[in-house]
Amino acid sequence: MTFMTKEVRWYKNVWLWGFLIVLLLVLFFSKPNSGTGEYDIFASCLSEAGAVMYGTEWCPHCKEQKKLFGNSFKNINYVDCDIDSEECLINRVDGYPTWKVNGKNYPGVQPLTKLSLLTGCDLVKDE
Repeated sequence: MTFMTKEVRWYKNVWLWGFLIVLLLVLFFSKPNSGTGEYDIFASCLSEAGAVMYGTEWCPHCKEQKKLFGNSFKNINYVDCDIDSEECLINRVDGYPTWKVNGKNYPGVQPLTKLSLLTGCDLVKDE
């Protein structure tokens, strides 16, 4: 008994091409926004002034602090205490987030205005 089958070449398969197109669209539109942030200059100034934020990736308050900076957080001196616990111990970090500015610890989420006052950095949005 012979079965009649129609061989479909992979490059002629409409479903395969449809899947590939949808996959490419999903990858393109789900790409994280790695552009500049609205506080890049301010965040860079904080880092240049020696301000450091200590936190962890799982900490909800750290996520809240990072959200205040948006994409500009990439310019912040940040120490992940799960990765570099020794540095966090040396700097007497008791909770997350903790900012260290001018040798003093400031625990908890800090408003950008307070960080501006502590460091002398102007809090202006980039244009």
